[in-house]
Amino acid sequence: MGSKTVVMNSKPTEAGSEEITPAKPTVTLGIQSDTAFSEASKRLSGRDLCSIADLTVQEMAAIMELAHAVKTHPEDFRHALDAHQMVMFFEKASLRTRLTFEAAINTLGGNAIFVDQTQSPLGERESLADMARNLERWMSILVLRTYSHETITEMAACSKIPVINALSDLEHPCQAIADFFTLEERFGSAEGLHFAYVGDGNNVCHSLMLTAAQLGAHCSVASPKGFAPKLEIIHKAIEISESTGGSITLLHDPIKAVTGADAVYTDVCTSMGFEHEATKRAPIFKPYQVNEALMAHAQPDAVFMHCLPAHRNAEVTDAVLDGPQSVVFDQAENRMHAQKALLLMLLGGAKRISNSRSRGIQARKRPSLA
Repeated sequence: MGSKTVVMNSKPTEAGSEEITPAKPTVTLGIQSDTAFSEASKRLSGRDLCSIADLTVQEMAAIMELAHAVKTHPEDFRHALDAHQMVMFFEKASLRTRLTFEAAINTLGGNAIFVDQTQSPLGERESLADMARNLERWMSILVLRTYSHETITEMAACSKIPVINALSDLEHPCQAIADFFTLEERFGSAEGLHFAYVGDGNNVCHSLMLTAAQLGAHCSVASPKGFAPKLEIIHKAIEISESTGGSITLLHDPIKAVTGADAVYTDVCTSMGFEHEATKRAPIFKPYQVNEALMAHAQPDAVFMHCLPAHRNAEVTDAVLDGPQSVVFDQAENRMHAQKALLLMLLGGAKRISNSRSRGIQARKRPSLA
């Protein structure tokens, strides 16, 4: 395992012990006024969420603020989506995503319909374009969980109603929004946090990198050679972080990535669709296991995160997953609140509640990854 660090900014450079100082933000983080919230809400109404990159920094901030509001004041939103119909087409198995979306729209006054596509991929029986033209006549919003990201983007292009990516081979935006909502609850703000991801540069990692960049966090990703995030995601995350004062750092050394981190995140080393590679991947990812020894390099008040389901004692030990630093079940709960905010925004039911939350702390100083 090498110790080379590649710090990604506008011109990717190899850094040894040199500390990289991020640029000052050129955009305002957070929502500063009712007008700003209203403008972001209007832009999001009727839109799709296929990728975190579909959102502006201000739109992400508005979604986060609304998620805090719906969790703190659920009674103010109980009829916000009365008579709205949400249909979910899932090609992959699901526990958290399905149930939290159903609970979200039901508690907002709407209704959920689930279609199991695990035995018949979308587009096989009927073209995606024809499906979209039917569904837009009956439904208010489509939620898709697919193998191919192109299935989601094609459905979005063909449909007149909003489409949400509930997981594809490229991204998992709903998970990442809920995860950073969880970090805001714990630390008050994601701005300036050192967020470390250890493991496969997969769909979850992609959305986490983009969300970290949107919120001004400093994201370090440690993955084995050949398993880094996709270049298109890296470049987009760099572009966003340059405006927010965040940073993206790619490494092969998990200890270096985690040192001084406020949050340590991992995922399974073999995602759905890659099960045939499990035997080959296991020894490659063994040095990237999150255990008590690795967590000891993070901040004393650091949290451990995982999107679940976890392979216990594979990518993470029981001691960490069930330990006092773990917030994995907070993350799972917050899927519902974050998705409530998304549904409200995309379906035009958003409203701002004054003093719905406090960020609590100032932005943290950027940690050194040297």
